[in-house]
Amino acid sequence: MRIPGVSAPSARMAARIALKRSLGRFSRLISNLTLVVAALLAVSQAAWAEAYPTRPITIVNPFAAGGPTDALVRTLSERMRVSLGQPLIVENVTGAAGTIGVGRVARAAPDGYTVSIGHWSTHVINGALYALPFDLLKDLEPIALLTSYPMLLLTKNDVPAKNLTELTTWLKANEDKVSVGTIGVGSAAHVAAVYYERLAGLKFQFVPYRGAAPALQDLMGGRIDLLFDHLPNALPQVREGKVRAFAVTANTRSPNAPDIPTVDEAGLPGLHINIWYGMWVPKGTPTEIKAKLNLAVMEALADPKVQHQLTELGQVIPPRDQQTSEALAAYQKAEAEKWWPIVKAAGMKGE
Repeated sequence: MRIPGVSAPSARMAARIALKRSLGRFSRLISNLTLVVAALLAVSQAAWAEAYPTRPITIVNPFAAGGPTDALVRTLSERMRVSLGQPLIVENVTGAAGTIGVGRVARAAPDGYTVSIGHWSTHVINGALYALPFDLLKDLEPIALLTSYPMLLLTKNDVPAKNLTELTTWLKANEDKVSVGTIGVGSAAHVAAVYYERLAGLKFQFVPYRGAAPALQDLMGGRIDLLFDHLPNALPQVREGKVRAFAVTANTRSPNAPDIPTVDEAGLPGLHINIWYGMWVPKGTPTEIKAKLNLAVMEALADPKVQHQLTELGQVIPPRDQQTSEALAAYQKAEAEKWWPIVKAAGMKGE
């Protein structure tokens, strides 16, 4: 159809101009609607985070009930419910050295209702042992550093050395005979012994065990020569004279064993292995929710009753400035940078 008095090309140009103007108005409308929707979503998310929590929170423990991690999380959760006003349900999701439980939280909705608790092995060492379907440093966001304890360097009673320097000399002279217990590939006992080898120029014969109890039993019976074990687990046997403790794997003495020297004091500086616990949530969890969880943790760790219970478990509570999410993020990253090369160089692979 021709417009009277207007040539065909001019009519087409006018139509195109009109169409462009209509599309421009439509585009601006869509853009404005998008901004409105985004603003509404932001307000809705802020209101949702402000109301959090409105229902029970699940804390996923990647180990079986009754262990040290379970005792820690149940002690904390009882106090945290006071701050949060909701129950905290501990769910034990075991398997693959804790990777199944941690993976469940990494894949959970980032709404603050599914929380991960774990430690040095589950949230650092496993990143070097396994080809994980998630990233420990990127798919989980830290809430707080909880507690820690060192390991004890133990031997059977008839080892002739009187101190750590003499022990290292004796081990070098007998390295074709020395046996060291491990609690599975990549366990703290295994990694600590490999680190000792590396720092002191030693070579061990590793004897694998299915748990710390049978390894400690064989050490007491003289069937193995050396074992690194968690301080809370081994200290009673040390006190009873069933095994010998040469040092704690820390740069400061443990308040639970102030008479046992540090590795630095005993003559092997740098043999530091700290078993620490932390709490994480899925990536993308709102900042306000993370702040509420962190505050609940801090209030729990400041409670005298909780402090007494954790001390009885052999745990050491970090200073308040180390209980922040930022402090845990930095610490976890530093630990990964330290331990991943050591684990990989030793050729360790998850079972």
